[in-house]
Amino acid sequence: MDDSDGRCFTVGVFQDVEWASRGLEALLAEGFSADSFSMISRNTPEAEELLRRTFGVEGTKLDIKGIGDVIVHGPLVGALQGLGKDLDRNGVAATMRRAGFQAHDGYIYETLTARGGVLVSVHSEPRAADALTVLFATGGGNAAIGAWTGRV
Repeated sequence: MDDSDGRCFTVGVFQDVEWASRGLEALLAEGFSADSFSMISRNTPEAEELLRRTFGVEGTKLDIKGIGDVIVHGPLVGALQGLGKDLDRNGVAATMRRAGFQAHDGYIYETLTARGGVLVSVHSEPRAADALTVLFATGGGNAAIGAWTGRV
């Protein structure tokens, strides 16, 4: 991840693909670009369809420690992968600090996603509070804004 852009991630976990779809649609309706969205979900046909419909991509399949077989897409994934491309080996809990979150936040996101939740994030500092509001309003649990570059 290039931390020089000064943007941050706003993250929330939806209870399932249907709720995540509603959240992503609401973010689009509020003027957010799909290019700023990320998604991490257990690999299911419904999650694959959501990725195709929202992003026009198949997504990347990983076996992430602590979650298992997932499908991922977006800038958050690049941040969590880091230079060592070690998201799969280290898990979400251990890598969320790269996106401005503390380890306990990462553990919550990892646990909820492992239980079938869909992690959605928006990469945009100027409208981070707006993204947080939309995530909360559409069912994004444990939604939070990561620290801006240089603050963690």
